[in-house]
Amino acid sequence: MKVTLSRKTHFNAAHRLYRKDWSFEKNEAVFGKCNNPNYHGHNYELISSVTGMVDPETGFVMDVKELATILYEEVELPFDHKNLNLDVAEFENLNPTAEHIAYVIWNKVKNRLKADFDLEIVLFETARNFVTYKGE
Repeated sequence: MKVTLSRKTHFNAAHRLYRKDWSFEKNEAVFGKCNNPNYHGHNYELISSVTGMVDPETGFVMDVKELATILYEEVELPFDHKNLNLDVAEFENLNPTAEHIAYVIWNKVKNRLKADFDLEIVLFETARNFVTYKGE
């Protein structure tokens, strides 16, 4: 039987949405207050869902402690209380939008899972704004 296991975590991070190749005026027109040169922050909420076959010996899709460790190492440690633009290598040349953050997280977590597991990332930037990425 196939089941989905989900784990919720969070991290706090600052970022600025802008493109280096655009003028300040164009960045301001597209990204508005998110283009603040002094950055701004969010309390991100993350739901990571792993779908796979239940192991008949353990009754688990995977051990939730293992998923918690992966999320801690791949998301919380590198992103929490960081400036995504300045402190996280993946965003050196990638605008840290919620969409891109979800994509980066998906790749980091997926690389630590069994190949036959499906992964879905839901990233809440605010209580009302969130994105979902499934690796498509």
